[in-house]
Amino acid sequence: MDQRISFLTLAVRDLDASRAFYCDGLGWVADVDVAGEVVMIQAGERLVLSLWAEAAFEAEVGPISRGPGVAPFTIAHNVATREEVDAVLATARAAGAEPVHAGQEREWGGYTGYFGDPDGYRWEIAWNPGPIGRKVLP
Repeated sequence: MDQRISFLTLAVRDLDASRAFYCDGLGWVADVDVAGEVVMIQAGERLVLSLWAEAAFEAEVGPISRGPGVAPFTIAHNVATREEVDAVLATARAAGAEPVHAGQEREWGGYTGYFGDPDGYRWEIAWNPGPIGRKVLP
């Protein structure tokens, strides 16, 4: 198996709200947009973010587990400078994102902040000055 991820699929409660947040609010462009079913956005050279209506997701994948707290993973968007972290967080807030943590210096040497999308999925906006951080920048 090749070492790569092709799709990141998020089950969403309200596809219209998610489309509005990602496309209208963040300015991303949908490559596939099937009303009531799915929105697919190319999020990297070989990575697609798929926003899938919950009912269709559950029909194919299985029941969604619900409970208190947030999903136990984050989605990261790395940028080249500390200032870009704050700018992206401001754009997300203007698009209606739930502010989670403002940008702050991290003990490992980077600078990150978090927001929640309409379904509460946590996005980390990060400046990582180390080699792995530079590896993921365009």
